[in-house]
Amino acid sequence: MLSLNDISPILECIVSFIEEGVIIADMKGKVLYHNPAAAQLLDQPVDRPITSLNTIGRFNFKKRLLQAAIRAGNADAAGRPSGKFVRFEAKIGAHNGTRVIEFNSGLVTLGDGSEQLRLVLLSDRTEHARLQAVLDNNQHPGILTRDPSMQAVLARIHQVANAQAAVLLQGESGTGKTQLARMLHTLSDRSDKPFVEVNCAAIPDTLIESELFGHVKGAFTGATQNRPGRFQAADGGTLFLDEISEVPLHLQAKLLRAIQEQAFEPVGSDRTQHVDIRIVSASNRSLRELVEEDRFRADLYYRLAVIPLQVPPLRERPGDILLLAQHFIEELAKRGYPGDIRIGDEARRVLMNYPWPGNVRELENAIEHGIICAVDKEIRTESLPQDITQYSEQPVPALTEDPEEAERLAIKRALAEANGSRSVAASLLGIDRTTLWRRMNKLGLR
Repeated sequence: MLSLNDISPILECIVSFIEEGVIIADMKGKVLYHNPAAAQLLDQPVDRPITSLNTIGRFNFKKRLLQAAIRAGNADAAGRPSGKFVRFEAKIGAHNGTRVIEFNSGLVTLGDGSEQLRLVLLSDRTEHARLQAVLDNNQHPGILTRDPSMQAVLARIHQVANAQAAVLLQGESGTGKTQLARMLHTLSDRSDKPFVEVNCAAIPDTLIESELFGHVKGAFTGATQNRPGRFQAADGGTLFLDEISEVPLHLQAKLLRAIQEQAFEPVGSDRTQHVDIRIVSASNRSLRELVEEDRFRADLYYRLAVIPLQVPPLRERPGDILLLAQHFIEELAKRGYPGDIRIGDEARRVLMNYPWPGNVRELENAIEHGIICAVDKEIRTESLPQDITQYSEQPVPALTEDPEEAERLAIKRALAEANGSRSVAASLLGIDRTTLWRRMNKLGLR
């Protein structure tokens, strides 16, 4: 029969291969054993073993254990953990981002009852925490979704929030790219630093260099004093470059260097300024297409798109339409609108069938219009904006037996209406230009 001494090496061999962390310590907190998984979960160097429970995870284990025991009702009269197993979660800073670790700890008595040891079991709950944050709608008001593709975008944002890599958000106007950029900043370890937003399309070409990089006194007519730019304003935080596709080609080389080296010279100065910023950019146009047309630098595109995210349009998220509509009714009630408004059944059908070229922004405006024009506290079809009601009144085109032929005719009709412009035709069809190009190739259209 095997003795305990015979079994112990076997048990240690088994424990060393499991994914969960295991730590065994004496009553004073001195670590007697831990498996490799525990060191990995706590981001502890392999050559530096864990020696004390008081130093694991860079937080006060003893304090967190006591708090968990008190919450679970497992503390004695003196305010000490009773020894029963209790669970708590803690965020652990690691070299590849923040991890969420679940601790399950209690006292175990050795076979002869002469001594007790503290057993600590560790599990990685990072992915679960990220998913829970995505599903928790209240955590991100205005980004409510039940759509799997949108939830995947939110999950990825949680995953990359603490990385320093540049993020490129692409999608149609009104899909919520700005809200996603702000979420990315809020979730990052730069959240206590500035979030600076620049709409590149709203700044004249002649001023955008000064706006981004600042200028010194006398750099040009009207420069009566030194003025820092948005790069300096965002130092330590996040710089959000919205409508990045509108940056003039002649300025893109300087922008690339500023992003790549975190260094630049203000207009009129030869003194280099250094910053520490995370770049998030957004575009409602395909930057890859612009690169192919030689209207956007390829090297800048690849620098911006280290982590590219495609934000799906509302028409591809039908399950979100009524969810967002009800959310906007509640939000508008906070601004003084009636809060007891309901959406009629026919209006619901119209909302679901409309293609929403303006996406979430257009839906919000439509609901506000509907509340103002509601009849007996009900949003009816006639309460909605004219564009939506007229669309619902259009006859449904007859279906052809050949789906490809129907698609071919629709594309030809859109191109004819757009005078051959693929960008305009794509807008008429409610798709982006890249999708139109793929469909035309598939159907043999030129």
